[in-house]
Amino acid sequence: MSVMEQSPASVAIGCYHCGNPVPDGAPWRLTLDEQVHPLCCPGCEAVAHAIVAGGLAGYYRFRTELPERPDEAQARAETWQVFDDPALQSEFVHADGDELTATLAVDGITCAACAWLIEHRLNALDGVTSSAVNLSHHRLQVGWDPARIALSQLLAELAAIGYSAQPYEPDQAAQRLRQEERMGVRRLIVAAVAMMQVMMFSVPIYVSAPGELSANFLALFHWLSFALATPVVLFSAAPFFRNALRDLRTRTLGMDVPVSLAIGGAYLASGYAVLSGQGEVYFDSVSMFTFFLLFGRYIEMRARRRSGHSGNALAGVLPASAVRLEADGAERVLPANRLAPGDRVLVRPGHGVPADGMIEDGTSSLDESMLTGEAQPVTRGVGDAVTGGSHNVDSPLVVRVTHAGREARATAILDLTDRAFASRPRIAELASRWAHLFVLRLLVVSAGVAIAWTFIDPSRALWVTLSVLVVTCPCALALATPTALTASHGRLRRRGVLITRAHALEGLAQATRVVFDKTGTLTTGRMTLTETRLVDAAGPAADDACDAKRARAIAAALEAHSEHPIARAFAPHRDLAVHAEALLSRPGEGVEGRLAGRTWRLGKHAFAAGTEAPAPPDAGRWLLLACEGQPRAWFALDDALRDDALESVQALRRLGLSVELLSGDQAPAVEDLARRLGIDDWRSGASPEDKLTHIEALQSQGESVVMVGDGINDVPVLAGAEVSIAMNGATDLARTRADAVLLSSQLTRIVEAIEVSRATRRIIRQNLGWALCYNLFALPLAACGLVPPWLAAIGMSASSLVVVGNALRLGRARRGVLDEATAPLTPPVEAP
Repeated sequence: MSVMEQSPASVAIGCYHCGNPVPDGAPWRLTLDEQVHPLCCPGCEAVAHAIVAGGLAGYYRFRTELPERPDEAQARAETWQVFDDPALQSEFVHADGDELTATLAVDGITCAACAWLIEHRLNALDGVTSSAVNLSHHRLQVGWDPARIALSQLLAELAAIGYSAQPYEPDQAAQRLRQEERMGVRRLIVAAVAMMQVMMFSVPIYVSAPGELSANFLALFHWLSFALATPVVLFSAAPFFRNALRDLRTRTLGMDVPVSLAIGGAYLASGYAVLSGQGEVYFDSVSMFTFFLLFGRYIEMRARRRSGHSGNALAGVLPASAVRLEADGAERVLPANRLAPGDRVLVRPGHGVPADGMIEDGTSSLDESMLTGEAQPVTRGVGDAVTGGSHNVDSPLVVRVTHAGREARATAILDLTDRAFASRPRIAELASRWAHLFVLRLLVVSAGVAIAWTFIDPSRALWVTLSVLVVTCPCALALATPTALTASHGRLRRRGVLITRAHALEGLAQATRVVFDKTGTLTTGRMTLTETRLVDAAGPAADDACDAKRARAIAAALEAHSEHPIARAFAPHRDLAVHAEALLSRPGEGVEGRLAGRTWRLGKHAFAAGTEAPAPPDAGRWLLLACEGQPRAWFALDDALRDDALESVQALRRLGLSVELLSGDQAPAVEDLARRLGIDDWRSGASPEDKLTHIEALQSQGESVVMVGDGINDVPVLAGAEVSIAMNGATDLARTRADAVLLSSQLTRIVEAIEVSRATRRIIRQNLGWALCYNLFALPLAACGLVPPWLAAIGMSASSLVVVGNALRLGRARRGVLDEATAPLTPPVEAP
């Protein structure tokens, strides 16, 4: 009997999640489909709410039996076992070979220390291949080997260290973040109001002469301050205490440990002073410290989310619904995630494109700014590719779906963005270790200060120690790197540069040489067939002589399944009657296949016809078609130079970088392009192996190389370079192997990426320098008793705000080498 068919009596006494009896008066509930269902324990409540919050409520609606109930000893450890259900995992888990990956929404993340703890604990588990926390959006991308560890174990481990997680679903995740932000604002308001009122009662005490205030007024002010500070400690500061307890349980010293010691110690000591009538009262410092700390974290949180807003918006860029055209011409509205390749959809003006596809009917302008960063709409017509998430501006379009849902480009971009957090630049890892170790040393120093002041002046020992804890709290040190990285990622994403691996920013900042591929990189990649020259047939295959039309049809058949730009040049000449079999692509050389029992090759003349191949007819890009090694036809191809190629090359030189052209094309075409761009270092006829060998030779000479390419033949060299950049029209394999992807077609974005990466490195160093200098300067002053608790609170908060504000400068566009009014280094050279 299915769950939905159970009798009311069984539902009333059985846990809706696991079926176990529900204790009398149990408070745990789940509301689903406007019905309240009882649950037996907090574990089942956590899992049930996680399933519903993750958008997977269909599990309860369509399951046919209850999960096995483990014995009570195992129940706690196996609470999350439901997430190992293959049917449930199919909705949010993705396979990459033998590895599974999933994106989870994590609750309870407050700062960089949380991200460090989560990644540190998960990476220590046997079977976890990667874990990456997106601090801006509280997302975790985790990869694991299902043969060695189950997803339920990962979720249980997260719950054990105080971070509940559930499958990431954009709408639900955004709602949770908004709720957290609203609660943060409420805590901040309570702290602000209480701080102002407590300061009103504290100022008369500070400014009055001894004996000027009567004992009754003094007691009244103290009791009123006590009453106002209590909600600040119990409500506004509650997250600090909760996080500190979590850190202590997991034997990790996070920033909230010294913060909680300072707030709790000052409150308890002041409360004791009020009750006993002896000692100092510092409720104003408690309220002030709490307010400034909450205010600093709120500003930092808003800054991170604003900087990463464009990247996070991709999660919801695909429309929720689509209009599918049925075979009989009828229109049917359905969820966009139910589209499949081959479906025809109608996209009306003002609506978003629900999936990737090809236009079958209509011409319109499309706004692709969310995906590419380009502000101006682009015109697309019949036969053009469109990307899901684009916004139709002018006229209705009929689109044939090629990729939908998880396969759409917008979703792939989001996955690549999360992958960027799977690793940290070396300087970020160093800063994280410093912040972690600094807390331990701070506690040791604070204990030493407390002991010393016990002998110097016991009445001041507590307050001096609290000042040390507050003024040297390593918030600024922990914020120095992640805030700058988030701001730079957000700026580059808005400008059409997607960083997919975190080390790319560091590599771009250290680069000394940029190496470009030719076709599809410095040129547009939109190749056209301009001329066909037949070769007189001779030898044993002379009976396969063909006219120009058939030669083009054979070449098109050989290129039928290729993604290379050359294939698109022959696409208009496809003849369905001419079909090639046993197709084989040789990256950097050409393609081959069999037609009518004979082997045909298309590509470089040495590949197509061997060492005895004739030389190309003249300068330019020529491909040779050969049958059984005998030349049959030459094809001349033309590829336009990108409009901003010359500007980009010159801008890179102004940045002090060497520029090189490395191509597999023939020497005349490569030399001509290099001359037009003023590139002195160029190599032609390079195979993928030759390119990789050349890059390794440059690296052995101390060069730090950035490789820019777009094709399958560029994959080895992209993997070998310090930083690899794939063009916007690159093959899927090249995009997944690259460290950065250009979403825009403009080469000048590479120049901007290098400028931003250098600025990021500079900002991180400034932030780390400021944080270290501040702590080294403030610590001895506080230890000497020269910094009162209220001033310590202001100093600590100001230090954090300085770091955040400095990092936010990365989000503002600044004048760069592209804007300089200097004369070009190399004048344009017209093609002959």
